[in-house]
Amino acid sequence: MNMIGNFRSGYVAIIGVPNVGKSTLMNSLIGQKISAVTNKPQTTRHKILGIISTEQYQIIFLDTPGLLKPKYLLHEAMLSSAHSALNDADIVLFIIDSTNPKIGKDFTDADYLRWLNKIKKPVFLLINKIDLIKKQNILPIIAFYSEKYPFKEIFPISALNLQGTEDLMKALVSELPENP
Repeated sequence: MNMIGNFRSGYVAIIGVPNVGKSTLMNSLIGQKISAVTNKPQTTRHKILGIISTEQYQIIFLDTPGLLKPKYLLHEAMLSSAHSALNDADIVLFIIDSTNPKIGKDFTDADYLRWLNKIKKPVFLLINKIDLIKKQNILPIIAFYSEKYPFKEIFPISALNLQGTEDLMKALVSELPENP
């Protein structure tokens, strides 16, 4: 491993509401199935780590439970796990589902973005599942979310097909702190 200058390493939290593709993204990026991927909401109930190591960098991904309004004790524990990941992270990936009919029209993520304002870390917006929508529908989503929060960068992606993830990885590596 390269220990002489310019080696970057850090934690990247993947957050978002249930079923937006958080686990799919982590599994795809690291090239292994570590997190469970199902259509059933709240499959991930605690932080799951996935690591990518190269000669130039190491990224520790924190896959988190879906953000939700807690209705009972298990939900509160899952939300606490997501908050913990935010505190541990050097970078935050806020992922949304481009196929959600409310995206770009109704703003249901306001509470979560208020949390992000408190942590003062770089936050990237990932607009997932772009392989399932028309290209012309992506720009309005970008414009809508750009008005709501000062994201460091915005990436339209398909976590399942790794579409758009190469640019995401370059941006993550450049934003990671220099560490041994």
